[in-house]
Amino acid sequence: MLSSHPRKEWLKRHSCRPCHADSGPSRRNGEYFDIYFFTSEQMSFDFLNRWTANKLDAVVVGLDYRLAPQHQFPAQFEDSFAAVKFFLQDEVLTKYRVDPTRICIAGDSFGGTLAAAVTQQVQNNLEIQHKIKLQALLYPSLQLIDSYLPAHRDNEYGLILTRKTGIKLISLYLTASETLSLAVLRNQHMPLESAHLFKFVNWSILLPKKYRKDYVYTEPVLGRCNHSLPAFMDIRASPLLANDSQLRNLPSTYILTCQYDLVRDDGFMYTSRLQNVGVQVTHDHLEDGIHGALLFMTSPLHLHLGLRIKDRYISWLDKNL
Repeated sequence: MLSSHPRKEWLKRHSCRPCHADSGPSRRNGEYFDIYFFTSEQMSFDFLNRWTANKLDAVVVGLDYRLAPQHQFPAQFEDSFAAVKFFLQDEVLTKYRVDPTRICIAGDSFGGTLAAAVTQQVQNNLEIQHKIKLQALLYPSLQLIDSYLPAHRDNEYGLILTRKTGIKLISLYLTASETLSLAVLRNQHMPLESAHLFKFVNWSILLPKKYRKDYVYTEPVLGRCNHSLPAFMDIRASPLLANDSQLRNLPSTYILTCQYDLVRDDGFMYTSRLQNVGVQVTHDHLEDGIHGALLFMTSPLHLHLGLRIKDRYISWLDKNL
């Protein structure tokens, strides 16, 4: 866990350099390397992080964080933000020979949630001198306030992540209450004071027509749940709830979404909102994609879809970082 060891020791354990880093200068910028943070489950993505370090000639930091349900929101965000903020200090960047103008944060699934939330905080924090150049979000979950989007209906019994499982995971992330899941399943979990936020996740406006299909948009029923959690309205848990002025400060963004994915629409809506405020966005949508495909690109499955996702977003990073 990030919180269980001193920061210097944590950096030794969770950073990767190109294998030839000490034998010569980076091909990118003389003696300095780019830096790339990947936010996800550390052991599962160790291969990807090491491969990325060599492919991009970059320092790669795989972020660890405390896990739910033992540690609930905002522990995961706080750990990730603390790590990034620490690494962005001049003395740390110098130690790892990192170019402070070439910094990327990336993540998949819930790691995409953290990557988006941390990037928002860094870009809008006046006390942080060095900013993020790029963010890459792979099938990210970006909002918790509407649990009945078209993607939730299309993929209610989807591969890897069903609607019921996804809602159970969200509930464990936020609270120990078992009754919350039922309210979220009914889409009746938001308080009355949240009404102003639904414009930020109005899929009838933000989704392309193809993915709206013939579904009719109705706002969730408010004020029915006895477990009103401020976390539902917190942009650190739901980056899509950030206002336009906060989004304008965000860097160039890569978003990858998958058709057969419960959180597909989150990526589409974030793409629309970022583009509406002038942020440069590259959006890849895989019509044959499933949630979590990167997990299955190594032995024993060697899923070709996972390899395609890896190649697509690494190619984008290579061109833009």
